[in-house]
Amino acid sequence: MRCRTCGKTTWSGCGAHIEAVRARVGPDNWCPGPPRRTADRAHRRSGP
Repeated sequence: MRCRTCGKTTWSGCGAHIEAVRARVGPDNWCPGPPRRTADRAHRRSGP
């Protein structure tokens, strides 16, 4: 399945076969997921 935003490989459904798909798809071709907001990134860097 292709991501509608970046066009890279992604998945939908239960996720039972994600590891098998990821094993066949290089990391540069796997969708990184939705972009995080700046505040979320800053919070994750600074810790709890």
